[in-house]
Amino acid sequence: MRLKTIHRLVIKAYLGPLVLTFCIVTFVLMMNFVWRYIDELVGKGLDAGIIIELISYATINMIPMGMPLAMLFAAIMTLGNLGENYELLAMKSAGMSLMQILKPLIILVIFMSIGSFFVVNNLVPFANKKMTSIIIDIRRQKKVLEFQDGLFFNGIDENLSIRVEHQDPETGLLNNILIYDNRSTTGNMTTTLAESGYIRLSDDKKFLLLTLYNGDNYQLTRNSNWYTKNGVRHDKFKMQDMTIPMEGFAFQRSDNSGMIGGSQTKNIVELQHDIDSLDIKVAEATSQSYKPLFQDNIFNRDIQVLHLPDSLRKDKTGYVDVALLDSLSKLSVRDREQIWNTAYSNALNSRNAFTFDESSAKNALNQLYRSKNDWHRKLSIPFSVLIFFLIGAPLGAIIRKGGLGTPVVISVAFFVFYYIISLNGEKAAKEGVWSSFAGIWLSSFILTPIAIYLMIKATNDSSLLDTDWYYNKFKLLEEKVAPVWLPIKSRLYPFWQRAKSVIIRKKQR
Repeated sequence: MRLKTIHRLVIKAYLGPLVLTFCIVTFVLMMNFVWRYIDELVGKGLDAGIIIELISYATINMIPMGMPLAMLFAAIMTLGNLGENYELLAMKSAGMSLMQILKPLIILVIFMSIGSFFVVNNLVPFANKKMTSIIIDIRRQKKVLEFQDGLFFNGIDENLSIRVEHQDPETGLLNNILIYDNRSTTGNMTTTLAESGYIRLSDDKKFLLLTLYNGDNYQLTRNSNWYTKNGVRHDKFKMQDMTIPMEGFAFQRSDNSGMIGGSQTKNIVELQHDIDSLDIKVAEATSQSYKPLFQDNIFNRDIQVLHLPDSLRKDKTGYVDVALLDSLSKLSVRDREQIWNTAYSNALNSRNAFTFDESSAKNALNQLYRSKNDWHRKLSIPFSVLIFFLIGAPLGAIIRKGGLGTPVVISVAFFVFYYIISLNGEKAAKEGVWSSFAGIWLSSFILTPIAIYLMIKATNDSSLLDTDWYYNKFKLLEEKVAPVWLPIKSRLYPFWQRAKSVIIRKKQR
């Protein structure tokens, strides 16, 4: 009964900081996403529902990065609070070891780690695909009407330019309007001048509504016959209403699944299928060489006239073919030029074909590396969740300080260390220098011994971060070294004084 009560206390003390830190970390990462796409979201009149949906999918994509940091932060804060309030000391005084205290949290974190695998494997690819689809639709949408005084606005159509001298910010009234309309397929251009008016989009954003006052219309009519002069038509108006069909201003959802096929949008089963296919493709591409290229493309038809290069000859004796030279000498200049042009054309086409095959092989190899990296990442992230907890829990028990001060500093330092190692390992795996297993799991291989070491130190109540302990150790070391160091110091002291006096005299000069 006592153990169950203490376990409930520990779990309750851990869940609160976990939720809090996860929300803080997710919010910070979300700000990075917002600042990244702020230019594409502003000025398009998007509905709040579209923005909330986009941010929701982006938040799900931040889980793989935010969950390990939240685990580390919450573990340090929880154990630090228990140690600072002497609750951890009371539990140990009752005969409980650190492992017994952490047992319910370890079980909870194991289940959360397993759950994070399903999130990374199933939910994150789905959210990534949806988020990318929304971003593509937003990029297709044009911005709303934004007239700047004295500047032409071409955001409606590339063949429609509107210039406004001044716009009243309160009423929206436009003064001195100039419109160039060159959208006619016959080449006719219409120029409209108006003293004032209103230009706005319809509610469904499918039409441009213009209401102009006191103006002139000039229409230039172009004739197809060169001998017929072009005509100009001039009309005056006091008020004119125009409705122009527009496209691209209304946000339209489309099916972009065919355009989204990256490895980040696939689960581990789909990635394994891609890896198997890419392995075969890369093996076939890399097995090609220059020898079949020369034999099949360059020398396949002119083998009687042209001679194989020395590197492709089976018989290396007799490099000079007298009969071949004699036959070439009897040909006319025109025939020789034709043979040369044919050989040059075949060589050029063969080089282009090989360059294309080589680039295709490189692209397939890069896709293979990315697929393997994402395959291993789906397993390494849940493992890192567990590792970060096993680092944070003993650290919190050792430092015995809660709050948002010391835990934040230590958590950020460890996470930056982990992030740098992960980036370097992923870069090496992406370039093919290391295998995907070594590159993606490098950070876990480095942090696992650190977690074991910290757990051992915390279990044995080690003063790992106690400055007084290090100061006392330094004093003991100084006392042991003093019998050897003091005689050396006494002998070197006169030389040091002489060198010091020489330096002082040189400075005075």
